[in-house]
Amino acid sequence: MDLFEYAREQNMDRESPLASRLRPETLEEVVGQQHIIGKDKLLYRAIKADKLGSLIFYGPPGTGKTTLAKVIAHTTKAEFTQINATVAGKKDMEEVVRQAKERRGMYGRRTILFVDEIHRFNKGQQDYLLPFVEDGTITLIGATTENPYFEVNGALISRSSIFELYPLSKEDVKTLINRAVYDKEKGMGSYDAVIDEDALEFLADVAGGDARNALNAVELGVLTTERSADGKIHLTLEVASECIQKRVVRYDKTGDNHYDTISAFIKSMRGSDPDAAVYYLAKMLYAGEDIKFIARRIMICASEDVGNADPMALTVAVSAAQAVERVGMPEAQIILSQAALYVATAPKSNSAVNAIFAAMENVGRCKTTVPAHLQDAHYRGAKDLGRGTGYKYAHDYPDHYVEQQYLPDEIQGTRFYEPGDMGYERQIKEHMRKIKGQKD
Repeated sequence: MDLFEYAREQNMDRESPLASRLRPETLEEVVGQQHIIGKDKLLYRAIKADKLGSLIFYGPPGTGKTTLAKVIAHTTKAEFTQINATVAGKKDMEEVVRQAKERRGMYGRRTILFVDEIHRFNKGQQDYLLPFVEDGTITLIGATTENPYFEVNGALISRSSIFELYPLSKEDVKTLINRAVYDKEKGMGSYDAVIDEDALEFLADVAGGDARNALNAVELGVLTTERSADGKIHLTLEVASECIQKRVVRYDKTGDNHYDTISAFIKSMRGSDPDAAVYYLAKMLYAGEDIKFIARRIMICASEDVGNADPMALTVAVSAAQAVERVGMPEAQIILSQAALYVATAPKSNSAVNAIFAAMENVGRCKTTVPAHLQDAHYRGAKDLGRGTGYKYAHDYPDHYVEQQYLPDEIQGTRFYEPGDMGYERQIKEHMRKIKGQKD
């Protein structure tokens, strides 16, 4: 590298986005994701030992997928190559593979290929990589915001370790914001900026666990805010709100905030108060809350608090979630209102929650065996072993029901599901009593 190339690279680094400049180079600098990079965790040990197999990082935007890949780039002795699936084609991959083969054959050096947005590759492009991952020509690291089990070739999945990254906690985001404002080497510290406490709280709150979202707002605020009389750039609540493009709802002195509002929204739907539910919905929408986040909460409430008392509640909530993604704001507020009001006014039951929690507790406590007559009888030799023998096909009997044992012997007679008396569950209870001949 000559003097001019070095100067050009240094200048590009200074001009790169703040989120890029702040990316750590070591595992110790990484904020969050301790469930996979804590010192006792497999990924931490593998990176430190430079003994990585193929990996896929899966998680929402701004949670550190590319950051972890860059840390690996700075710690590995292998050649690290990066391509982005949104723009790369087969020729780019062919060139990577050609160089990897050459590097391996001539110098015995490994190649790590980082594919950002790997879910953007079509099946043919993913299939192309498979033999070179299998024979060790390349070690693949893929990053995706989509569920890899749906979007990535099954053969690649089976040859990779999947690590899920979670949205950063509020405290993690606050740590990164402070680093961005005051770090003079990589951050904006040389601008002599300060951030007010309420602005810090607000940005960390509304970033939604997305570090890049918060850092972009900090950078924009520092670069566009005039200095005050004291010579400093003050990142106030007003500046923060404008830069992250989310309005601040002035909460009362009791400390009501984002989490309290979503809690009140859910509890209002659960408590069958449609007026309160739509009020808290409006409050979140006015503050710029993520409509997909709101839709997810409605779906959860529809199953957790309505359940089989009105099975249509979940259908309405899921349809609303799909609709808001396709329609967007401002019309999405009407769709969310319809779904929230439906859930709020529906009959309530939490029997599905009680049933699964009770069953999960039992599964964790008791070791059981599937009754022989319920076991699979289709494989060769199964009947000789007594598998499936004596099973009664329910549809051959009146009311499509026949008395037979379904639970394992060890827990026979246990009840997990107790239908309530509200809405459709009353019919479920009556139906079960009828076919089983139960009495009140």
